[in-house]
Formats: sequence, structure tokens, C-alpha cells
Amino acid sequence: MPANKKYLTTSPWQQAAKIITGLIGGYIIAALINMVLALIIPFHKEVLVTSIITHYILWGTLMILPYLFKNGFKALGLYVVIIIVLVVIYTYANTQNPFV
Repeated sequence: MPANKKYLTTSPWQQAAKIITGLIGGYIIAALINMVLALIIPFHKEVLVTSIITHYILWGTLMILPYLFKNGFKALGLYVVIIIVLVVIYTYANTQNPFV
């Protein structure tokens, strides 16, 4: 049974924004979350080992989320804000507790 046409995104810019947000933005957010956790949690080695698995689980989830938005650019904006917040947290945590 084919999808109903009124629910599909017709604009190629919206489709491109959702695809780019899901693939690239989701990967960057998943990597930053694992990097921040590795800096904050005192057991660095254990976090780094489990982050290999959790990275792909997070990435898969974050690839699906932009398709729940009607506007792909809102999803892109949200992902950019999350990336900026995670980079700020990472740089602050890295100055306080760098890897040795």
C-alpha cells in the first residue's frame, strides 16, 4: 500500500535538510555525547569501550528524529543548537579534567 501523498514532503530542500540533519548531525551529536560522558564519568576506559555500542544506537535514533518534524530546517536548527551546547560542555570539561 503506497503512502498517502499529502503526508509526504514535496520540497527537495526539506528532504535534503532532513537527510543531512539525520546523517551528519546525528553522527556528530552521538560522538559528542559519548565524548562528554567519557570526560565527566570517572571510569574513562569503561565508558570508551561501551561508547562504541551506544554511539551506533544513538546515531540510529538521531537519524530517525528529523523525519518527525514537518519542517526540516527546524530539525537542522535544533541539531545545530544541541551540537553547540555539547561542544561548550566538552571544552569546559576538557579544561577541567583532560585525558592523560
